Amino acid sequence: MAALAALPVAAADPGCVDGDVWMVSTRRLPGICGIPVRADFEVERRLDGRWVPADLTELLAEPERPLVFFIHGNRYETSDAKVQGVALARRLGSQSSFTAPPRTIIFSWPSQQQGRLIASSRDTYRRSYSDGHYLARLLGDVNPEQPVAIIGYSFGSTIAVGAIEDLVEAQHDPARGVAPWVGRPGRTHLVLVAPAIRADSLAPRGRFASAAAGIDRLTLVINTRDLALRMFPHLEPHMGTDALGAVGMPRRWLPGGVEFAATDAAGIVGRKHAFPLYLESASLASRIASGAVGGLADE
Repeated sequence: MAALAALPVAAADPGCVDGDVWMVSTRRLPGICGIPVRADFEVERRLDGRWVPADLTELLAEPERPLVFFIHGNRYETSDAKVQGVALARRLGSQSSFTAPPRTIIFSWPSQQQGRLIASSRDTYRRSYSDGHYLARLLGDVNPEQPVAIIGYSFGSTIAVGAIEDLVEAQHDPARGVAPWVGRPGRTHLVLVAPAIRADSLAPRGRFASAAAGIDRLTLVINTRDLALRMFPHLEPHMGTDALGAVGMPRRWLPGGVEFAATDAAGIVGRKHAFPLYLESASLASRIASGAVGGLADE
């Protein structure tokens, strides 16, 4: 499972413009089994190269601005998540010309290694399900007309898909206190990069089958040579299921109206498992950025 760890992240270039970047953290929150009524997220905003305290009211105060959520993978500290989120925001900025530029929100969750690697990876994988509920709480407070893109990397894909599944299932349950998600006026784009999630997750009877009804576009970037993803079956040894990021999925699992594009990054990234490698490739970074913000809102 060592390959499911993150590679060191290069420092951000101080000469580049960061864009509108925020962080919402669940690192101090407990594990949960459903959408919470409320969550005491830690919120920060990047201003003039520094991270300063902020709150959700500020974060959600501009409903005309597209929101792009970035969810990191396994074995990332807060500082790693911030650097990668800033790097992603720059890529997004170079790919779009919105009247109101996208707001990049780093969803920082407790994925840091604790103890032995394999055991720690299993614990982190289990924890990702809890953080899907937290993300659902956050997304449930977004204005229905606000365009949303979610980019999930590795274990972050479980959080991304789990959150959308929660919102779809809460559609007819006012007690959950979230805005209706299916059929919302704002578009929802989902980008999964090297997803360390069950390969059958979005199948008609898959764990997150309902999530397909809550998106307008799915962009899938897999890596059939990724050594870490080949170890995914060890996370659920009683299931022995491959990772979606290792084998991909057929278009027929999605509703007819959902746009779908899939790319195999094996020839570019090779056997390594690290999000920075995807951003360093011009073609892959463009695919991720265009999948997220291309056509997300009026430009």
